[in-house]
Amino acid sequence: MRKLIVILGLFLAGVGLQQPKEVWAYNFGDYRSVTLTTKAWQAFENGDIEGVLAYTNKCLELYAEQAKKMQAELTDYAKGTNEEIFRYWALNDVATSLFIQAEAYRKANMLDEAKEVYQKIIDAYALAQCWDPKGWFWKPAEVAKERLANLENKSEVDFGDNSSSTLTTKAWEAYNNNDVQKVLAYTNKCIDTYGAKAKEMQKFLTEFPSESKEKIFSFWALNDVGTCLFIKGNALSEVSEAGSNAEAKEAYKDLIEHYFFAQCWDPQGWFWKPAEAAQQKLAQFAEK
Repeated sequence: MRKLIVILGLFLAGVGLQQPKEVWAYNFGDYRSVTLTTKAWQAFENGDIEGVLAYTNKCLELYAEQAKKMQAELTDYAKGTNEEIFRYWALNDVATSLFIQAEAYRKANMLDEAKEVYQKIIDAYALAQCWDPKGWFWKPAEVAKERLANLENKSEVDFGDNSSSTLTTKAWEAYNNNDVQKVLAYTNKCIDTYGAKAKEMQKFLTEFPSESKEKIFSFWALNDVGTCLFIKGNALSEVSEAGSNAEAKEAYKDLIEHYFFAQCWDPQGWFWKPAEAAQQKLAQFAEK
């Protein structure tokens, strides 16, 4: 079997960086960009930085030039159906591979290398989009900008994979830890990123979905944005000066007006309705 020299050791976790070593070649499958990118994600999740570099570098080697040509065709993010966005497959997969690579460097605390790769995404593949299996596209260059800003400012706010569910989970954790600044960072990020999609989902409803758990979860953006507005309202109301809850009220009203049919899953086994809870909060303000 062929051997591959990878110029990087393992993650720092538990073992520290090692000197370059010879490793058995990885299986690149059918060599398609989507295959290499998928394998890179799997390697990243398994903490296999050598695998990340093997798959991402192979994707770059084979498809970087095609990706640059696709980037040159665009003046804005591709829009339309999923198929129309998938037409820019090389651009999307090369940028995603670079993002995975940068994330691996960041987790290995190789911050200079991570910054260099994040910047490369922004400079060369700014209009790439990455499909999330949960049902939406996200933009690697925009997340790369956030990662760079966080590294430069040594910010402790980490948006994770930027999914609405991750942002909502992190918002709850920050709220439970009484960290209002992080609550606002996570909730505002979720609202800004997914608010339009949530409103689109709201338009399809005339009542709360109730057919099945899966059906309710299919309104993921609506549910998470509505929940984030409720978390935001609670956090703001608890730190507001006496008699001044204007920002909290604004968050609750936004939830009621634009995301009324949102539902939030309680890990104990049921859904509750953030807008109804927000109405109760506003009623309590009126009583004071």
